[in-house]
Amino acid sequence: MSSEKDAAAAAASMDEKEHSNDPHIAVPENARIVEAANADLALALATGPHLSPLSIRSIQLYLILLVAFMGSLANGFDGSVMSAVNGMSQYLDYFGIEGQGGGVGTTTALIFGIYSIGSIVAVPVAGPITDRLGRRGGMFIGAVIIIIGSISVTTATHIKALLGGRFILGLGVGIVQTASPSYVVEMAPPQWRGRLTGLFNTFYYAGSILCTGITIATGRLQSTRSWRAPLAIQIVAAGILAVFAFIIPESPRWLISVGRKEEALHILARYHGNDDPNSPLVQLEWREFEEAIKLDASDKRWWDYSELVNTPNARYRTFLMLLMAFFGQWSGNGLGYFLTILFANAGVESQNARLTLNFVNTLVSASGAVLATALVDKVGRRKIWFWGTLGSAGTLAIVTGCTAKWGSAGSNPAGANTAIAFIFLFGFVYSLAYTPLQALYPTEVLAYNTRAKGMAMYALGVSCASFVNTYAGPIALQHIGWKFYCVYVAWDLFECAVIWFCVVETKGRTLEELNEIFEDPHPVRASLRKRKVAVVEEEGGIHAIPVKDEDTV
Repeated sequence: MSSEKDAAAAAASMDEKEHSNDPHIAVPENARIVEAANADLALALATGPHLSPLSIRSIQLYLILLVAFMGSLANGFDGSVMSAVNGMSQYLDYFGIEGQGGGVGTTTALIFGIYSIGSIVAVPVAGPITDRLGRRGGMFIGAVIIIIGSISVTTATHIKALLGGRFILGLGVGIVQTASPSYVVEMAPPQWRGRLTGLFNTFYYAGSILCTGITIATGRLQSTRSWRAPLAIQIVAAGILAVFAFIIPESPRWLISVGRKEEALHILARYHGNDDPNSPLVQLEWREFEEAIKLDASDKRWWDYSELVNTPNARYRTFLMLLMAFFGQWSGNGLGYFLTILFANAGVESQNARLTLNFVNTLVSASGAVLATALVDKVGRRKIWFWGTLGSAGTLAIVTGCTAKWGSAGSNPAGANTAIAFIFLFGFVYSLAYTPLQALYPTEVLAYNTRAKGMAMYALGVSCASFVNTYAGPIALQHIGWKFYCVYVAWDLFECAVIWFCVVETKGRTLEELNEIFEDPHPVRASLRKRKVAVVEEEGGIHAIPVKDEDTV
């Protein structure tokens, strides 16, 4: 119990000294100086036993989260496999879809867009399922629906069956994308939350790489296996999620919300405190959980979404969540469904060459996502989001210019290759800016009691934005070709301005402590403010002395 007493004494000491505003408090020479956004969290991490990244408990936690990552991997299959399959003449001929260099036009728009409609339909049920049955229950039900949808599209012999399977897939993914990121962000220790939750969405590319790689080989087959085999692989990831969903532990925050406190503390201590319930970090999180999580909040009422908008705090959180939903889909990545067509526009005539380039682009994009995942806890969410969006606008502008001048086949090989190179670079920069943040940021800014329903609303925003991409995209590409890229360039510049003035930094804070930021009259400034704390070990215990407030706006 000594660790608990030390942590409590340190917190009390810090609170007392922070509010005394005494400029004469002396900082001992042997004190450790810690700079952090959250002084309490910095103190908890600076004292007591540390959770080693390579300990047995940490490795167990990684494997647990790997199960949840399957939700993202399954989603990655869909986006990339449809881009590749849509460039196969075997698929286009089988379903009677006409298009130059890949399917474009209304039929393709409907096949792609029905997936987003399925995700929209999932919104009213995804949040209540995840709140009522737990994060694990939401992942299981969503995974089973994905398996049904995957079987439907794989065995489809008619457009109607294909459309039905795509709708079911969207429904399942909408539920999984509500439950899985909520689970990951709630299970991850606060000091690793950015990397682990960012890694969740990075697994989108694990599915993409596997799928686009397979399509290079299957694209040479002249039978329907050329496109059925890649579509079937989506079953694997969803199957793993369904099998293991109830073997992994439940989110401790959800357990507290339903009154199962002993189970919650056991799981929290096991995976955040290395089996020590009295570790300073576990004690800090436990106090915040009990203060923030309500037993009678709207998450207990399936129909009640009011807490997403009933206070200025809640409205700001919801606004930021929706920013990521729409910006994440309208920053140029909507063109990803039609990469084989973009390569055709750049002058690449061979189907096999376009499929190979699609695979290479996936590898390049994945490298950007991995780099961002490693940096997100060091650089911060806001900087990565702003500079990545600006870079996306710049690279896509160059793609537009090169395609406009040298896009016709054989007109200028060097110019066409430049366009292709910048398509790759755009994928890298976009993934750097958005792939980790799309799962991390919305789950961070939402309070616990609104997280599941908020993520369902996030899925609605993503689906609506994606529907615009997938329905309008093929029609626009059919009629105006490369000129459609200009829309994304202009929109990216608008996004940069909004991010700069409105986006709150969430790095270095516990999820519950973010409430203080959103209650501030100037949330962006408050989120960028840092404190220096001196950690002092004395006979009477561990104390924290505030050294200086430093506003970094």
